[in-house]
Amino acid sequence: MLNSFLLLAEAVVYFSVMVTLFRFRKRIGLGVFVCALGVMHFLETYLASVFYVALPFGLVSPGSAVLFSGKLVMLLLLYIKEDAATVRQPIYGLLLGNALMIGLVLLLRLHAIAPLPDGKLPDIGFIDEMGWLMVWGTTLLFIDAILIILLYERLGRTLRKAQFARILICVACVLTFDQAGFFTALHFVAGAPIAVFFGGWFAKMAAALAFSGMLVAYLRWFEARDIGLPRGLTDIFETLTYRERYEALVEHVGRDGLTGLLHRGRFDADGEAAVEVSLRTARPLSLLIVDVDHFKSINDRFGHAEGDKVLKAVASLLREVASAEDQVFRIGGEEFAILSSRPHPVARLFGESIRYAVKASPVASRFELTVSAGVSTVSETTRCLADLFALADQRLYKAKSTGRDRVVGEPGGHEPDAAIAWTRSAQF
Repeated sequence: MLNSFLLLAEAVVYFSVMVTLFRFRKRIGLGVFVCALGVMHFLETYLASVFYVALPFGLVSPGSAVLFSGKLVMLLLLYIKEDAATVRQPIYGLLLGNALMIGLVLLLRLHAIAPLPDGKLPDIGFIDEMGWLMVWGTTLLFIDAILIILLYERLGRTLRKAQFARILICVACVLTFDQAGFFTALHFVAGAPIAVFFGGWFAKMAAALAFSGMLVAYLRWFEARDIGLPRGLTDIFETLTYRERYEALVEHVGRDGLTGLLHRGRFDADGEAAVEVSLRTARPLSLLIVDVDHFKSINDRFGHAEGDKVLKAVASLLREVASAEDQVFRIGGEEFAILSSRPHPVARLFGESIRYAVKASPVASRFELTVSAGVSTVSETTRCLADLFALADQRLYKAKSTGRDRVVGEPGGHEPDAAIAWTRSAQF
């Protein structure tokens, strides 16, 4: 009598804790529930192989009768409230985890094991036995999960309004199938007697009745209600989560949707701040405005989808050639801007390296792609972002009007040889 009462108490405790984790899945995450299932999987296999209690109808293992039956009901709950794609995650995780365990045990056997000070050595044979039982049990669980979902859906045609009967029939049928399959392995691996099969089956039917009743009660009285999680249990993790979400949102808001570069709004704000810092610290700050040549003809000839690919390719290339201190923006259409802490001569050479890199890129061979650029630097005559931008834009217009595929900066020579040399040195 005491054993029967203890088994019922174990079922109630298991079910209560697991549905509590499931109930608060939107607050603490479904992974907590799934992780708890995985931990209990090891315990149930261990108990099913070595731990039995005597009942009037035979020998029963709490691992098989209570924990496994409860896990199957939890998977059914997961399917009812989530979907089949969610149910397969813990099952596949258990399958792969068990396979990994077997592989690692095979490697562990190759070690020269040193005894502990008291002379004890690890029981590798026990690990082998547990490992194969867990693999077999998880394989059966994979089949069980498919069967219980199919049976639940099939019974829904006739027992949709009789939820308790529908769940009970599903759980009882699948537990009967599982008992036959798991006992077969248990008999050959651990030498379990036939009394274990019958005792385990009766116990699982009782567990099916108890768990089905608790599941229906939970679905009817608790799952549909909005129950708040007490503050203090997740405050630290909630704070971290919201901080990460906030930072990700801020970062996303400042990005161009197509290229992922910083957008025009960020250019205006960050550019003004950068100019102020440059004037205050006397550090150089240059602006490069880079424009894709004949971009309209690319759209007209190949379509806007291909044009978008060109813009993405150019944006990716600009990110690659820019340094960690550079800020790269898409400021409109096919026009890009780079704020760089380089003095003007070096910034011009940087523009030349961009021009050569674009011409050497894979996308250039298909579209005959080139870019033009205008360069300006903070000085006595350019003491705000508007002046800096106007001067760089004026020089970009000059680069366009004088043949394109060129970089225009301060007057004083194009310096092509130096540009090529600097580009090669940057590449190597």
